[in-house]
Amino acid sequence: MIRERIFVLACTLLSVTAQASDSIAIVHARAHPVSAPVVEDATVVLRDGRIVSVQAGAPAPAGARVVDAGGRNLTPALFHPATQIGLSEVGSGQEATAAGKPRAGYALHYGIDANTQNIEQARADGVARALVVPSAAGDDVFSGRALLLRLRAGADIVERTGDVVQFASIGTDGSRAHSHAAAWQRLHEELGRARAAPAADGGDPEASADAVALQAVASGAAPLAIAAHREADIRQAIALAQRWKLRVVVVGGAEAWRVAPELAAAGIPVVLDPLDALPSDYDRLGARHDNAARLHRAGVSIAFAASAQGIYTSWNAGPSLRQAAGLAAAYGLPDDVALAAITRAPARIWGLDERIGTLAAGADADLVLWDGDPLEPATAPAAVFIAGQEIPLRTRQTRLRDRYLPASLRREAGR
Repeated sequence: MIRERIFVLACTLLSVTAQASDSIAIVHARAHPVSAPVVEDATVVLRDGRIVSVQAGAPAPAGARVVDAGGRNLTPALFHPATQIGLSEVGSGQEATAAGKPRAGYALHYGIDANTQNIEQARADGVARALVVPSAAGDDVFSGRALLLRLRAGADIVERTGDVVQFASIGTDGSRAHSHAAAWQRLHEELGRARAAPAADGGDPEASADAVALQAVASGAAPLAIAAHREADIRQAIALAQRWKLRVVVVGGAEAWRVAPELAAAGIPVVLDPLDALPSDYDRLGARHDNAARLHRAGVSIAFAASAQGIYTSWNAGPSLRQAAGLAAAYGLPDDVALAAITRAPARIWGLDERIGTLAAGADADLVLWDGDPLEPATAPAAVFIAGQEIPLRTRQTRLRDRYLPASLRREAGR
């Protein structure tokens, strides 16, 4: 009996020791949970890919690897809610656009390459998750299905496919083969048909991809993202959502501030680009810098997807998100809301897991330790953790910089 008790005690001690040795404790951090007030001098403990605890002034667990934050800002990792990283190296090219039928059922996950440099760079810039979206089709209002990436190290970065988000594009950024009126008419017809006649099970999944994708929207299993900018189109999006009882998200929304109360009343979020404040076409004539602030004051849920009219769609994903959030804050959006718009809010808007985008016990251990204010463009990550693992900050860009850095500057930088 005594030997059995000693054996059980030894196993327990070994288990506790193993857990401690696998733990990371980030101490003396200024932690921004996003879902709660800032925690000063925080100790954040990570284990098994999750956050174990966030406590002010708590000691690090015995045996844990300790990372001293030195009072720096610690936030959830960034979440890009509409990008095309992983599809190609610089521009999205043809990878993000459906060629041939189907359109609504077009699936992007076949084209994702985890080795693209923009994935490596986004990861080092603090992006842990990204919704990869299709480009507008040239002959249809429907663009296809988005997919969710988690930018952990290795090739396994596609986290979710299928009924994630269906995209439709209206107006200047949408189908060139349809007028605004024709695009809305097709949306109503197809969604009404899907609601009346659900897609049959079985058969060729590729052949019925359109029907399956539209049924997911009609049943509420997947949200419908409507890329539109004009006030008139945003009003149509509200009407569509109310008529067919859909989960609608407006993407773009340059003139969304004009219908902010109506969007709030309908519960329709907006994914907008604060950098897109100078009209590039007639659909954006009402664009303004305080769009985000006005939407927030009206009670509209917002997230940021900085594309800068396509420049940042496939590159510079992390810094452009922070620049967009900082610009929105400069034009009246509270700092905490701006930070949430690039961390927690995208997960809420797309209906994803509550564990994403917050520093709280049980949440995913995706965090970034910053060397300054995360809403300042000059700030950079001091450390990035995805799924509880610290991510190397060395990228092709840093290697090229160091290779061609003059010897005197290299010595000064200690490289």
